Amino acid sequence: MDARAFDLPRYLSVLPLFQQMNSVELQRLADGCTLQRLSRGETVFSVGQACEGFHVTVMGQVKLFAISPAGQEKVIELIGPGNSFAEAIMFMDTPYFINAQALTDTLLLTVGKQAVLTEIGLDPRFALRMLAGISRRLHGLVADVEAYALHSGLQRVIGYLVRDQDCSSAANGGVTVSLPVSKATIASRLSLTPEYFSRVLHELESAGLIEIDKRDVRILDSRRLAAYQPAA
Repeated sequence: MDARAFDLPRYLSVLPLFQQMNSVELQRLADGCTLQRLSRGETVFSVGQACEGFHVTVMGQVKLFAISPAGQEKVIELIGPGNSFAEAIMFMDTPYFINAQALTDTLLLTVGKQAVLTEIGLDPRFALRMLAGISRRLHGLVADVEAYALHSGLQRVIGYLVRDQDCSSAANGGVTVSLPVSKATIASRLSLTPEYFSRVLHELESAGLIEIDKRDVRILDSRRLAAYQPAA
């Protein structure tokens, strides 16, 4: 896709990383960006490829994943609209050590490494904002590791369903969570088998906490769901 057909400076201005930049800086950064449309299943990058910038999902969904020596896939992160990835790899000056693939038809923005380094040279505060973004991702990954080590599979599924919900506002009227990707992909993200993930969903449905309609999960009471403990 021709970047000139998309208002890149305006889009960049609403991303947390670039909100403090003025119009001249935004245009300069936009000149170092590229846009591309990816079809579902298309590779964004693979292990061993050179990293020449970081990426932002404008529309669609991207998964970051690793492949075990036995050929099993482990989903590391799901990147939705407005979220960036691969910043740390870009600064490490090493090839990609994970894979990225479009899970749906996706519009992807790539911010070139040289454009980023130029802005850092002109304004050191930009480097601090980059570091803050990388630190937020690290904090999220540490929280994931903690959840895998300390929380049961049931707690991980419940945490996934209620993570963006206001339990007080959803306590009476309920709220519907649309799973953005397949149940198997979400299960891998939570370090669970697809069979176990489905079994937990059906357990929560039998307990009267959720209703399942394909990829839509209606949470009948977020507060009760968050506090759910199976009978001993």
